[in-house]
This record gives sequence, structure tokens and C-alpha cells, in this order.
Amino acid sequence: MVGRRYTDPEHTQKAFINQQMGRNNWFEFKQFRIEQQNTAMKVGTDGVLLGAWTPVGGADRILDVGTGTGLIALMVAQRSAGEVDAVEIDVPASDEAMFNFKHSPWSDRLTVFNADFLDFSEVHPGHYDLIVCNPPFFVNSMKSQHKASAVARHNQKLTFSQLIVGSRKLLHDDGRLCVIIPFESLLEFKELARLSDFFLHSRTDVFPRAGGAPKRVLLEFIRSRAYPGHTELPILDENGLYTEKYKALTSPFYPAF
Repeated sequence: MVGRRYTDPEHTQKAFINQQMGRNNWFEFKQFRIEQQNTAMKVGTDGVLLGAWTPVGGADRILDVGTGTGLIALMVAQRSAGEVDAVEIDVPASDEAMFNFKHSPWSDRLTVFNADFLDFSEVHPGHYDLIVCNPPFFVNSMKSQHKASAVARHNQKLTFSQLIVGSRKLLHDDGRLCVIIPFESLLEFKELARLSDFFLHSRTDVFPRAGGAPKRVLLEFIRSRAYPGHTELPILDENGLYTEKYKALTSPFYPAF
């Protein structure tokens, strides 16, 4: 009797996602495609998590800071009916984001600005309901020799404080700021936010694997005091399989789910 090889669907899902993220040129989502030939920072789990997690209800004007390929902007455009702007300092990245926006189903609601966020924040005060950002955060690590990658991954161009102060200017009084940062930066970011009159409204600790330590944290800040909600999101379970929570969050986007 000839045996037939069994294919584990979880293994197939992980292989598909890892293969796509490892590509240099493109990443295919369910409703849009990301071209990423010229952008230093490719599609990654952090951006996908923030784009899928961020509360978008009631947001008519949304800004994605440091958009890169335009991934997060496209994800929130898929999940909302709002106008979505994106600001990106790197010219090749902003050109690529513009291309991705143009070829998406929401091209009429997406706009990219090739600009420095600090300059941008001075000319659009009180304009947004929601700001999202996957900020540069490798503050103490060795800088990449690749200039574009260094700009994208380090805080030499945009610090946490500059992001928070700029967001304070851009958001109206009921506006919200949502970010994903390393878990180790949680207390620092919360304190900097407090100094600009932002208060934590919701928090999700992200665990690469259940039972391990959290590596990232998703945060939502608002302008009024509130008792923050707190949840946990393990990506993989103890057996190395995707958790139902992670699949439910990302299934509107990943073809593998």
C-alpha cells in the first residue's frame, strides 16, 4: 500500500506567511497587494498587528506616520470608511506607498505625503481623529550600514517624544494615538505620553509564544483619563501553532487564514 504524505494545515499557513514576508518584491493580502521593491522596511508582523488591532470606529480622518510601503494605511482603509493620509520622509518609500495606494480598492481615500513628520505636524493642527504608527525603536542597537534601513529602524529621525508631541498637535481633542512598541519601552512611552496629556485607554501584550515573555505591546492613547483595558495576544500556542486569537485578528488580511 502506497502511503500519502500528510500536510499539516498549520505548517502550510506558517510556510506561506514566512515565505511571503521573506520576499523582496511583494506581499499578497486578501484585498490588496504590497509592492516593496524599493522600501527599506518590508511587510512584517508588527505592522500587520497594528493595522488589524487599531480601533477605527468613528475615525473620519486617519494618519499613518512613517507609512513605508503603506501597509498600515491600507489595512485601516480596509477596516474603515475614513479618509486615510500617510506621511513618509523617504522618497522611494513614499513613491512605493503611492503606487500601492493607487492600485488598491480604496485609492480615492488614500493620500501619501513625502514629508518630515515634524514639519507636517506644524501645518495640519487638529486635523485627525486617529493616528497610527509603528515607530522606529531600535534606540540602543547598532545602526544598519544601509542608510534607508537605518532611518526606518532607528530613532535618529523620529523619537518617541517627537512622535507624541507631533501627534498631540495633529489630533483634535477626542483624537486617539495607536502604536506598537517593544514591551521593554512600555513605561518610557507611557510617561512621555502623560507629559503631553495622553492617557492609556487600551493595551494588548503580544507574546511570540504562549507561556513566554511578551515582546511587543499594542497601545491606544486618548486625551482624557480612563481605566485602561488590558488583554494578551499570543501568536503561537505551546505547540507552535497559530492561536485562534491571532488567526481571528489577522484573518481579514492573510490569505492563509
